[in-house]
Amino acid sequence: MPDQLPLVISAPEPRSLDLIFTPAARKALHAGYDVRAADPESIASLDDATLAAARYIIGQPPLTKETLDRMPSLRCIFNVETNLINNMPYDVLFERGIHVVTTGLVFAEPVAEIGLAFALDLARDVIEADNAFREGRELWGGDGNARARLISGSEIGIVGFGDLGKALNRLLTGFRATVRVFDPWLPPSVLVEHGVQPASLETVLTQSDFVFVVASVTSENQGFLGAEAFASMRKGAAFILLSRAGVVDFEALMAAVKSGRILAASDVFPEEPLAKDHPVRELPGFLRSAHRAGALDIAFKRMGDMVLEDMALVDRGLPPMRSKRAERETVSRMRSKPVTRN
Repeated sequence: MPDQLPLVISAPEPRSLDLIFTPAARKALHAGYDVRAADPESIASLDDATLAAARYIIGQPPLTKETLDRMPSLRCIFNVETNLINNMPYDVLFERGIHVVTTGLVFAEPVAEIGLAFALDLARDVIEADNAFREGRELWGGDGNARARLISGSEIGIVGFGDLGKALNRLLTGFRATVRVFDPWLPPSVLVEHGVQPASLETVLTQSDFVFVVASVTSENQGFLGAEAFASMRKGAAFILLSRAGVVDFEALMAAVKSGRILAASDVFPEEPLAKDHPVRELPGFLRSAHRAGALDIAFKRMGDMVLEDMALVDRGLPPMRSKRAERETVSRMRSKPVTRN
């Protein structure tokens, strides 16, 4: 009798296998594994034989210790939503040597690129100038550059230096800017190795023409960028929020923009979708994007490739290498909200 294929529980909501796998990758997945679709909220109701045989989970379904006790073959949970949330006993998973990994790296490049686009727009009024032209109120030549500035040779601050921060820094290299980074979870030498200057949060805020916020929400930093932080920034500086709205006091951010103190751009908001009457929709000096920075098909499809490569490694008794492994010391501190839309 041929060996049974390794069993995979598929519960990737809000993703789908069609979203994250190319047709060829999806074919390879089903050729190499017994894939069983499941409701993320009902994993515990699966029969004992299925749970006992499951080697992998694709998704981030809520799990209890009791459910894990019924899953002796489980080796890795592939979180394709990418926000680690507190819906499973991570201490038990680590104790049993079960990997929890995320595929968030796929979003670093596209989000970094749109972040650069935001900075360029805030520096050169690209969208406003286009709107003015359409409406016949354009200003020609230097008259249209009253607020314009260069990114080249500027001073740039980055708050957070994970995959997204590193991708952003790579894009900024050609602008010959001074880049300072605040990240309390990294030693200074790591930052220096990437060609950036380690700095305090105060220095990043007060000494930057452009501040990019790419830090995850944790139990330690929720709302830590508030009125005092915005008041300390250079007048006319640009504040660009790319990670999660939970790291800022959003009302204070809007107030700082409304006062004319700073300009801002954000791809994320306190509630999504945002209410139609939310005041940020009409706020001059605030560039808005509907949480679409990373949502490119090419990024989603890279998830499937990462999952397949790491499954192949774990099948051979090796650790996953393509996806990012959750760390015992930090996973319980994560507080980002899961997404509800792709």
